[in-house]
Amino acid sequence: MTHDYAIVGAGIAGASLAAELAESGASVLILEGEDKPGYHATGRSAAFWEECYGGPEIVPLTLASGEYLRENGFLHQRGALYIAREGDEELVTDFMQRFVPTGATIQHLGRGDLQKRLPGVRHEWSDAIWEPVCADIDVAGLHAHYLARARSAGALLECRARVCGMNRASGSWTIATETGASHRAKTVVNAAGAWADELAVMAGANPVGIKPYRRTVAQVRIDPPVSNDLPLVLDLRGRFYFKPESGRLWLSPHDEEPSVACDAAPEELAVAEAIARLEEVVDWKVAAVEHKWAGLRSFAPDRRPVYGHDPQVEGFAWFAGQGGFGIQTSPAAARLGRQLLLDEPRDAMTQGLDTGLYAPGRFG
Repeated sequence: MTHDYAIVGAGIAGASLAAELAESGASVLILEGEDKPGYHATGRSAAFWEECYGGPEIVPLTLASGEYLRENGFLHQRGALYIAREGDEELVTDFMQRFVPTGATIQHLGRGDLQKRLPGVRHEWSDAIWEPVCADIDVAGLHAHYLARARSAGALLECRARVCGMNRASGSWTIATETGASHRAKTVVNAAGAWADELAVMAGANPVGIKPYRRTVAQVRIDPPVSNDLPLVLDLRGRFYFKPESGRLWLSPHDEEPSVACDAAPEELAVAEAIARLEEVVDWKVAAVEHKWAGLRSFAPDRRPVYGHDPQVEGFAWFAGQGGFGIQTSPAAARLGRQLLLDEPRDAMTQGLDTGLYAPGRFG
């Protein structure tokens, strides 16, 4: 059988796009290299929907996705605080000037309001930006939702199907996997995350420079326990973030260590740095590190995602480079990806998106 689309990768990118394409009537095959979908970046997300995350050029994708996520019950409102030390007033002003025009809901707070929202904050932290609509995302539920939509529309999922070769002839691809299986498709869609450039080379396309970076997260126990009602807290300088989770605290040093595409493992030094930075912010005591993990966040050189047909290789398309914002933008990104691949008009969800920002051809 020759499928209309073979999507390589079954994380949130591949699963969401598969659902959209299959529901259009296209025949879709998803090829996943691991034993189960979502093993890498999707399964290791810090799980929040935050309007400013990723920068001003990502905000439109995030805002366009919000209604779908809320209406389908995947968001639980938490709120977010970007905090700054004394002397960082210019950073606060710059942040407000960059993000207010995007339509993000943000508000400048003073020291008093910061103390109310973050009990125990040390005195040198005197400025904050409040984002009331920030929410936790049910990542597992959202991923399962898209896989179920794809399956219901007829898409096929093959796990343990790591692609090792591709050849195009007579208008279709023959795709070989490491198990010795062979599949055929008219179009291959690159949703391979950290492996996106490797797949492009396999297809004869120019890599666009998507590079993976390791991000470490630790689950720590605080004594006494922190309230589950605390907001997500992010350093305006980008040195940490933390949020409560089921009576514990999820804490990251906001690291971005260049990595090869791999099964990422946490570094002890990164965990120690995260704890040290937390102790600079609040007077809480870390009683124990209970769990730690790491994931790879993959970025193109300009840190924008890459969506659409490859400008040179016929039958090859990109849906990659989604960094740490791929889950929170997945509804609008998948809808836009479908419209780009099928040459469909924009709808209410995507009409405000500038597709040129995300086009593969922007790299020349």
